[in-house]
Amino acid sequence: MANVATRLISLIMLLQSKPRWKAADLSDELNVSERTVHRYMGMLEEMGIPIYSERGPYGGFSLMRGYKLPPLVFTSEEATVLYMGANLVEEVWGKVYEDAATSVTAKLDNVLPDDLRRRVARAQEGLVVGGLAARDYRPYGETLQVLRESVSTRRSVQLEYCDFSLATTCREVDPYALAFRWGLWYVVAYCRLRGEMRTFRVDRIEHVVWASHRFSVPQDFSAREYLDRAMRFDNQITVQVRLSPAVVPFVRERMGHWTEIEELTGGAAHLTLQVSDLDWVTGWILSQGGEAVATAPPELVGRVREAAAAILSRYEDGGTSVGSFEEVDVDVSAR
Repeated sequence: MANVATRLISLIMLLQSKPRWKAADLSDELNVSERTVHRYMGMLEEMGIPIYSERGPYGGFSLMRGYKLPPLVFTSEEATVLYMGANLVEEVWGKVYEDAATSVTAKLDNVLPDDLRRRVARAQEGLVVGGLAARDYRPYGETLQVLRESVSTRRSVQLEYCDFSLATTCREVDPYALAFRWGLWYVVAYCRLRGEMRTFRVDRIEHVVWASHRFSVPQDFSAREYLDRAMRFDNQITVQVRLSPAVVPFVRERMGHWTEIEELTGGAAHLTLQVSDLDWVTGWILSQGGEAVATAPPELVGRVREAAAAILSRYEDGGTSVGSFEEVDVDVSAR
Protein backbone atom coordinates (compact mmCIF):
# COMPACT_ATOMS: atom_id res chain seq x y z
CA MET A 1 0.00 0.00 0.00
CA ALA A 2 2.88 2.36 0.74
CA ASN A 3 4.08 1.96 -2.84
CA VAL A 4 0.61 2.78 -4.19
CA ALA A 5 0.38 5.83 -1.91
CA THR A 6 3.74 7.06 -3.18
CA ARG A 7 2.62 6.67 -6.78
CA LEU A 8 -0.65 8.50 -6.09
CA ILE A 9 1.25 11.44 -4.65
CA SER A 10 3.65 11.36 -7.61
CA LEU A 11 0.65 11.28 -9.95
CA ILE A 12 -0.83 14.41 -8.36
CA MET A 13 2.55 16.14 -8.64
CA LEU A 14 2.72 15.26 -12.34
CA LEU A 15 -0.80 16.55 -12.94
CA GLN A 16 0.17 19.81 -11.22
CA SER A 17 3.28 20.21 -13.36
CA LYS A 18 1.40 20.81 -16.65
CA PRO A 19 -2.25 21.28 -17.73
CA ARG A 20 -2.91 18.00 -19.55
CA TRP A 21 -1.45 14.50 -19.55
CA LYS A 22 -2.18 11.52 -21.76
CA ALA A 23 -2.51 8.14 -20.07
CA ALA A 24 0.42 6.76 -22.11
CA ASP A 25 2.73 9.54 -20.90
CA LEU A 26 1.70 9.04 -17.27
CA SER A 27 2.30 5.29 -17.54
CA ASP A 28 5.84 5.98 -18.79
CA GLU A 29 6.53 8.42 -15.95
CA LEU A 30 5.20 6.08 -13.25
CA ASN A 31 6.47 2.87 -14.89
CA VAL A 32 3.02 1.24 -14.75
CA SER A 33 0.48 0.17 -17.36
CA GLU A 34 -2.16 2.52 -18.79
CA ARG A 35 -4.81 0.36 -17.13
CA THR A 36 -3.14 1.02 -13.77
CA VAL A 37 -3.12 4.76 -14.52
CA HIS A 38 -6.90 4.68 -15.04
CA ARG A 39 -7.27 2.73 -11.77
CA TYR A 40 -5.20 5.33 -9.93
CA MET A 41 -7.38 8.10 -11.37
CA GLY A 42 -10.44 6.37 -9.96
CA MET A 43 -8.76 6.13 -6.55
CA LEU A 44 -7.94 9.84 -6.59
CA GLU A 45 -11.53 10.72 -7.45
CA GLU A 46 -12.73 8.58 -4.53
CA MET A 47 -10.36 10.54 -2.28
CA GLY A 48 -11.97 13.80 -3.40
CA ILE A 49 -9.16 14.95 -5.70
CA PRO A 50 -10.80 16.99 -8.52
CA ILE A 51 -9.71 15.10 -11.65
CA TYR A 52 -10.92 16.25 -15.07
CA SER A 53 -10.75 13.78 -17.98
CA GLU A 54 -11.52 14.26 -21.66
CA ARG A 55 -11.70 11.58 -24.31
CA GLY A 56 -10.37 11.81 -27.85
CA PRO A 57 -7.01 12.34 -29.57
CA TYR A 58 -6.57 15.75 -27.91
CA GLY A 59 -7.93 14.67 -24.55
CA GLY A 60 -6.27 13.52 -21.39
CA PHE A 61 -6.23 14.00 -17.65
CA SER A 62 -5.82 17.22 -15.70
CA LEU A 63 -6.49 18.70 -12.29
CA MET A 64 -9.23 21.24 -11.83
CA ARG A 65 -7.77 24.74 -12.03
CA GLY A 66 -6.57 26.10 -8.70
CA TYR A 67 -6.12 22.75 -6.94
CA LYS A 68 -2.82 22.32 -5.07
CA LEU A 69 -1.51 19.33 -3.16
CA PRO A 70 -1.43 20.09 0.57
CA PRO A 71 2.15 20.73 1.78
CA LEU A 72 4.34 18.18 3.55
CA VAL A 73 2.54 15.04 2.48
CA PHE A 74 5.41 12.56 2.92
CA THR A 75 5.79 8.84 3.28
CA SER A 76 8.14 7.61 6.01
CA GLU A 77 10.81 6.87 3.37
CA GLU A 78 10.54 10.39 1.93
CA ALA A 79 10.72 11.99 5.38
CA THR A 80 13.76 9.84 6.21
CA VAL A 81 15.46 11.08 3.04
CA LEU A 82 14.86 14.69 4.11
CA TYR A 83 16.22 14.16 7.63
CA MET A 84 19.28 12.21 6.50
CA GLY A 85 19.89 14.63 3.64
CA ALA A 86 19.93 17.54 6.09
CA ASN A 87 22.33 15.68 8.39
CA LEU A 88 24.68 14.80 5.52
CA VAL A 89 24.71 18.37 4.22
CA GLU A 90 25.60 19.61 7.70
CA GLU A 91 28.41 17.05 8.01
CA VAL A 92 29.92 17.84 4.61
CA TRP A 93 29.45 21.64 4.60
CA GLY A 94 29.90 22.31 8.31
CA LYS A 95 29.01 25.85 9.43
CA VAL A 96 28.09 26.98 5.92
CA TYR A 97 24.73 25.16 6.09
CA GLU A 98 24.59 24.30 9.81
CA ASP A 99 21.77 26.74 10.59
CA ALA A 100 19.77 25.73 7.51
CA ALA A 101 20.07 22.01 8.34
CA THR A 102 18.94 22.66 11.92
CA SER A 103 16.00 24.73 10.67
CA VAL A 104 14.88 22.05 8.21
CA THR A 105 14.81 19.27 10.80
CA ALA A 106 13.06 21.54 13.32
CA LYS A 107 10.32 22.33 10.79
CA LEU A 108 9.88 18.66 10.00
CA ASP A 109 9.63 17.84 13.71
CA ASN A 110 6.97 20.49 14.08
CA VAL A 111 4.66 19.39 11.27
CA LEU A 112 5.05 15.61 10.93
CA PRO A 113 2.56 13.39 12.77
CA ASP A 114 3.90 11.60 15.87
CA ASP A 115 3.67 8.13 14.35
CA LEU A 116 5.58 9.24 11.23
CA ARG A 117 8.29 10.89 13.35
CA ARG A 118 8.70 7.63 15.30
CA ARG A 119 9.05 5.62 12.08
CA VAL A 120 11.61 8.09 10.75
CA ALA A 121 13.57 7.93 14.01
CA ARG A 122 13.70 4.12 13.81
CA ALA A 123 14.87 4.29 10.19
CA GLN A 124 17.63 6.77 11.08
CA GLU A 125 18.85 4.52 13.89
CA GLY A 126 19.29 1.68 11.41
CA LEU A 127 20.81 3.78 8.58
CA VAL A 128 24.05 5.41 9.71
CA VAL A 129 26.27 7.30 7.27
CA GLY A 130 29.26 9.29 8.48
CA GLY A 131 32.94 9.98 8.12
CA LEU A 132 32.55 11.31 4.59
CA ALA A 133 35.17 14.04 4.89
CA ALA A 134 38.82 13.00 4.77
CA ARG A 135 39.69 15.75 7.22
CA ASP A 136 38.07 18.23 9.63
CA TYR A 137 36.83 21.15 7.53
CA ARG A 138 35.59 23.27 10.42
CA PRO A 139 38.69 25.54 10.22
CA TYR A 140 37.84 26.18 6.54
CA GLY A 141 34.21 27.16 7.14
CA GLU A 142 34.75 30.83 6.27
CA THR A 143 36.71 29.89 3.14
CA LEU A 144 33.91 27.61 1.97
CA GLN A 145 31.36 30.34 2.67
CA VAL A 146 33.26 32.91 0.57
CA LEU A 147 33.71 30.42 -2.27
CA ARG A 148 30.04 29.39 -2.18
CA GLU A 149 28.93 33.03 -2.40
CA SER A 150 31.44 33.63 -5.19
CA VAL A 151 30.03 30.73 -7.21
CA SER A 152 26.51 32.07 -6.65
CA THR A 153 27.20 35.78 -7.32
CA ARG A 154 29.81 35.27 -10.08
CA ARG A 155 32.39 37.43 -8.29
CA SER A 156 36.12 36.71 -8.55
CA VAL A 157 38.31 36.06 -5.51
CA GLN A 158 42.01 36.35 -4.70
CA LEU A 159 43.69 33.29 -3.19
CA GLU A 160 46.91 32.56 -1.40
CA TYR A 161 47.35 28.93 -2.45
CA CYS A 162 49.87 26.37 -1.21
CA ASP A 163 50.44 23.68 -3.84
CA PHE A 164 51.67 20.10 -3.44
CA SER A 165 55.31 21.24 -3.35
CA LEU A 166 54.47 23.64 -0.46
CA ALA A 167 55.09 26.69 -2.66
CA THR A 168 52.57 29.52 -2.05
CA THR A 169 51.31 31.71 -4.90
CA CYS A 170 48.81 34.58 -5.07
CA ARG A 171 46.13 34.10 -7.70
CA GLU A 172 42.91 35.72 -8.84
CA VAL A 173 40.39 33.10 -9.88
CA ASP A 174 36.79 32.84 -11.10
CA PRO A 175 35.11 30.02 -9.09
CA TYR A 176 32.72 28.10 -11.33
CA ALA A 177 31.75 25.34 -8.88
CA LEU A 178 32.54 23.66 -5.56
CA ALA A 179 33.01 19.90 -5.61
CA PHE A 180 33.29 17.27 -2.88
CA ARG A 181 35.24 14.25 -4.11
CA TRP A 182 37.03 11.41 -2.31
CA GLY A 183 36.45 13.12 1.02
CA LEU A 184 38.03 16.44 -0.04
CA TRP A 185 36.62 19.82 -1.09
CA TYR A 186 37.76 21.34 -4.39
CA VAL A 187 36.93 24.58 -6.17
CA VAL A 188 36.79 24.46 -9.96
CA ALA A 189 37.91 27.86 -11.19
CA TYR A 190 39.40 29.78 -14.08
CA CYS A 191 42.86 30.91 -12.95
CA ARG A 192 43.75 34.36 -14.29
CA LEU A 193 47.42 33.77 -13.38
CA ARG A 194 47.71 30.62 -15.52
CA GLY A 195 45.09 31.59 -18.10
CA GLU A 196 43.25 28.27 -17.90
CA MET A 197 40.88 26.15 -15.83
CA ARG A 198 42.33 24.73 -12.62
CA THR A 199 41.17 22.66 -9.64
CA PHE A 200 42.19 23.91 -6.17
CA ARG A 201 41.95 21.95 -2.92
CA VAL A 202 40.11 24.06 -0.35
CA ASP A 203 42.32 22.91 2.54
CA ARG A 204 45.36 24.32 0.70
CA ILE A 205 43.85 27.79 0.43
CA GLU A 206 45.63 29.84 3.09
CA HIS A 207 43.67 33.07 2.55
CA VAL A 208 40.80 34.25 0.35
CA VAL A 209 39.34 37.74 -0.23
CA TRP A 210 36.89 39.24 -2.69
CA ALA A 211 38.22 40.72 -5.93
CA SER A 212 36.71 43.53 -7.97
CA HIS A 213 36.02 41.52 -11.12
CA ARG A 214 32.78 39.81 -12.14
CA PHE A 215 32.69 36.81 -14.43
CA SER A 216 30.29 34.61 -16.36
CA VAL A 217 30.40 30.84 -16.76
CA PRO A 218 30.43 29.58 -20.39
CA GLN A 219 27.07 28.08 -21.30
CA ASP A 220 28.61 24.82 -22.45
CA PHE A 221 30.73 24.34 -19.30
CA SER A 222 29.98 21.34 -17.08
CA ALA A 223 31.84 21.14 -13.77
CA ARG A 224 31.16 17.40 -13.52
CA GLU A 225 32.60 16.70 -16.96
CA TYR A 226 35.62 18.87 -16.26
CA LEU A 227 36.36 17.07 -13.00
CA ASP A 228 36.02 13.69 -14.69
CA ARG A 229 38.67 14.76 -17.21
CA ALA A 230 40.97 16.60 -14.80
CA MET A 231 40.99 13.87 -12.15
CA ARG A 232 41.24 10.89 -14.49
CA PHE A 233 44.46 8.98 -13.97
CA ASP A 234 46.15 7.72 -17.12
CA ASN A 235 47.04 4.24 -15.89
CA GLN A 236 49.23 2.86 -18.66
CA ILE A 237 51.83 0.91 -16.64
CA THR A 238 51.09 -2.72 -15.79
CA VAL A 239 52.59 -3.79 -12.47
CA GLN A 240 52.90 -7.36 -11.17
CA VAL A 241 53.55 -8.25 -7.54
CA ARG A 242 53.83 -11.60 -5.73
CA LEU A 243 51.98 -11.64 -2.41
CA SER A 244 52.68 -13.89 0.55
CA PRO A 245 49.73 -15.75 2.16
CA ALA A 246 49.90 -13.37 5.14
CA VAL A 247 48.79 -10.29 3.16
CA VAL A 248 46.53 -11.83 0.52
CA PRO A 249 43.30 -11.41 2.59
CA PHE A 250 44.15 -7.79 3.37
CA VAL A 251 44.95 -6.93 -0.27
CA ARG A 252 41.83 -8.72 -1.51
CA GLU A 253 39.68 -6.76 0.95
CA ARG A 254 41.22 -3.34 0.29
CA MET A 255 42.27 -3.55 -3.36
CA GLY A 256 40.30 -6.42 -4.87
CA HIS A 257 37.76 -4.17 -6.61
CA TRP A 258 40.36 -2.51 -8.86
CA THR A 259 43.10 -5.13 -9.18
CA GLU A 260 43.44 -8.64 -10.58
CA ILE A 261 44.42 -11.30 -8.02
CA GLU A 262 45.42 -14.79 -9.16
CA GLU A 263 45.59 -17.53 -6.53
CA LEU A 264 48.84 -19.53 -6.33
CA THR A 265 49.68 -22.73 -4.51
CA GLY A 266 50.17 -22.52 -0.77
CA GLY A 267 47.95 -19.48 -0.29
CA ALA A 268 50.18 -17.00 -2.10
CA ALA A 269 48.82 -14.83 -4.92
CA HIS A 270 49.89 -12.92 -8.01
CA LEU A 271 48.69 -9.29 -8.09
CA THR A 272 48.29 -7.31 -11.32
CA LEU A 273 47.35 -3.63 -11.35
CA GLN A 274 47.49 -0.60 -13.61
CA VAL A 275 49.21 2.60 -12.40
CA SER A 276 50.05 6.00 -13.87
CA ASP A 277 53.60 6.06 -12.39
CA LEU A 278 55.82 3.91 -10.17
CA ASP A 279 56.17 6.22 -7.17
CA TRP A 280 53.12 5.12 -5.23
CA VAL A 281 53.46 1.42 -5.91
CA THR A 282 57.16 1.48 -4.87
CA GLY A 283 56.21 2.94 -1.51
CA TRP A 284 53.32 0.50 -1.12
CA ILE A 285 55.51 -2.58 -1.78
CA LEU A 286 58.07 -1.37 0.77
CA SER A 287 55.29 -0.78 3.31
CA GLN A 288 54.40 -4.50 3.19
CA GLY A 289 57.70 -5.39 4.88
CA GLY A 290 58.78 -8.14 2.50
CA GLU A 291 55.33 -9.74 2.15
CA ALA A 292 54.98 -8.22 -1.34
CA VAL A 293 57.68 -8.71 -3.99
CA ALA A 294 57.73 -6.75 -7.27
CA THR A 295 58.15 -8.99 -10.32
CA ALA A 296 57.42 -6.59 -13.22
CA PRO A 297 58.23 -4.27 -14.84
CA PRO A 298 62.02 -4.41 -14.41
CA GLU A 299 62.14 -0.68 -13.66
CA LEU A 300 59.89 -1.22 -10.63
CA VAL A 301 62.03 -4.11 -9.40
CA GLY A 302 65.09 -1.88 -9.63
CA ARG A 303 63.37 0.96 -7.80
CA VAL A 304 62.30 -1.26 -4.92
CA ARG A 305 65.79 -2.78 -4.66
CA GLU A 306 67.46 0.65 -4.59
CA ALA A 307 64.96 2.03 -2.08
CA ALA A 308 65.38 -0.97 0.21
CA ALA A 309 69.17 -0.63 0.04
CA ALA A 310 68.89 3.07 0.85
CA ILE A 311 66.74 2.33 3.88
CA LEU A 312 69.15 -0.37 5.05
CA SER A 313 72.09 2.03 4.72
CA ARG A 314 70.53 4.27 7.34
CA TYR A 315 70.89 1.51 9.91
CA GLU A 316 74.59 0.75 9.52
CA ASP A 317 76.53 -0.72 12.45
CA GLY A 318 73.45 -2.44 13.78
CA GLY A 319 71.45 0.78 13.90
CA THR A 320 73.86 2.55 16.27
CA SER A 321 74.62 5.26 13.72
CA VAL A 322 71.97 6.72 11.47
CA GLY A 323 73.26 8.30 8.29
CA SER A 324 72.46 11.82 7.17
CA PHE A 325 69.34 12.21 5.05
CA GLU A 326 71.36 14.20 2.53
CA GLU A 327 73.49 11.13 1.77
CA VAL A 328 70.75 9.21 -0.03
CA ASP A 329 68.37 10.44 -2.71
CA VAL A 330 65.58 7.92 -3.39
CA ASP A 331 62.00 8.71 -4.43
CA VAL A 332 59.61 6.38 -2.62
CA SER A 333 56.82 8.94 -2.18
CA ALA A 334 53.38 7.51 -1.51
CA ARG A 335 50.47 9.60 -2.74
